[in-house]
Amino acid sequence: MQGLMMKHELMISDLIEHAATVHKDREIYTLNTDLTEHRYTWNECAIRVRKLANALLAAGVKKGDRIATIAWNNYRHVEIYYAVSSIGAIVHTINPRLKPQQIAWMINHAEDTMLMFDTTFGPIIDGVSALCPTVKKWVCLTDNNGMPEYKTDVQDYESFIAEGSETINWERFDENTACTLCYTSGTTGDPKGVLYSHRSTILHAMAGSMHDVIGGGACDSVLAVVPMFHVSAWGLVYSAAMVGAKLVLPGPGLDGPNMCKMITQEEVTLMAGVPTVWLGIYNHAKANGIELTTVKKALVGGSALPESLLRAYELDLGIPMQQGWGMTETSPLGVTYSPYPGTENNSFEDSVSTKLLAGRRIFGVDMRIVDDEDNILPQDGKAEGHLHVRGPWISSGYFKGAGEDSFTNDGWFRTGDVAVLHPTGYLEITDRSKDVIKSGGEWVSSIEVENAASDHPEVAMAACIGITHEKWQERPFLIVQPVPGKSPDKEEIKACIAKKCAKWWLPDEIVFQDELPLGATGKILKRELKTIYKDHYVK
Repeated sequence: MQGLMMKHELMISDLIEHAATVHKDREIYTLNTDLTEHRYTWNECAIRVRKLANALLAAGVKKGDRIATIAWNNYRHVEIYYAVSSIGAIVHTINPRLKPQQIAWMINHAEDTMLMFDTTFGPIIDGVSALCPTVKKWVCLTDNNGMPEYKTDVQDYESFIAEGSETINWERFDENTACTLCYTSGTTGDPKGVLYSHRSTILHAMAGSMHDVIGGGACDSVLAVVPMFHVSAWGLVYSAAMVGAKLVLPGPGLDGPNMCKMITQEEVTLMAGVPTVWLGIYNHAKANGIELTTVKKALVGGSALPESLLRAYELDLGIPMQQGWGMTETSPLGVTYSPYPGTENNSFEDSVSTKLLAGRRIFGVDMRIVDDEDNILPQDGKAEGHLHVRGPWISSGYFKGAGEDSFTNDGWFRTGDVAVLHPTGYLEITDRSKDVIKSGGEWVSSIEVENAASDHPEVAMAACIGITHEKWQERPFLIVQPVPGKSPDKEEIKACIAKKCAKWWLPDEIVFQDELPLGATGKILKRELKTIYKDHYVK
């Protein structure tokens, strides 16, 4: 016997209309690309979302079309999020920090038909427009007065939406329809596309709104520092509309002075971002005697939370920090820190070790650990194994069928992390199966750096590892085995790497070693190198 509940599809359009109706006077604040300020309400946002949706339909956008964005966190980007998905098309967010060749590859692989971008990224557009034949329309997120000149035909955003009607009858369709496309960073080969659905996105926003996850409500002011091109800003754009929170969008103003001004001026209560940004905020606040008294919690993700930063915020600024873990494939919420019942009143020193774990599992994300033969291991806080996850907002496959070996036959996703699962529900990440480097919340592919360095004729082998950095948490560190009898120049090696990799992927230091340690199969033993150079601190 089935229940007698209504079949009502979960739609992204319902989120924006809910915010416009129930939370219509709550604000969205933006620090624009030119560092001017913009603010309007959720209701005013919804009006422009409808105008944009009608403009997209008039331009011939159909269900399933991919509309790309290369943009900061700002109000126009929010409008694109809602309008594109609500007509059945797919928002494809692109990381502007990638090399132009990588960006062009993603656009072509996604077969984007339209691309919307901030003025900051004009040089990227000039560099890739001729390489992307599927893109039929380019739109710059500005008005006619702020419109630069480009090598290709570009329309300004305000004129594009001007003719769109302020009313629309949103179509209802299958809630499993794709709404957003995010690519992984391609640290183990070509980037892989993850397609989120309307259903998964709304369930993820609901989970994120739970008290022990991210939380937030109608009386909160939420600062979304995490970029909207990073896993949909961790779902904050959606959960803010769901609960009616004020949404504070920093644009490109991620430096300490701008961040501290926004926090105090907009009375931010909840903020989410990577450790690098939190360090900049702390340093500026301390140097200038700024008290951030409105903040109730700072969520940390993207890379591991350093204990020094945790101590600085909780003991010095009085701001609780909450670590979380996730991936592009997990939408991204998998775990967040919350105290185990009975420990909530423990002292900082008694709770610090738990706060530095990845977090506590949330409902909707199942986890298991397995050995090398996929035998399930106990969740006893001791066994260490490969982490698998599954759930309603976990990817079941990659766009166009890539990476099939990342998914098990019994319906789990192989995260590539090595972990310990504690009986109290906490996840402890102990290693990365692939030696990816996390720098300031961004992923650096050690393999690509190594391959590029090996293009130098005097480099026999190269190994790239991540070592501790005061600001960026980790930075690439390259160990080179020269061709016998040769003495390669460090700057020439960096030049080889720069031809194929993003600037911020360049190793901070290069050292030479006569022989790199090799395993039985001829693979470089990076764990040995990490042990050797663990105290080699890069400033």
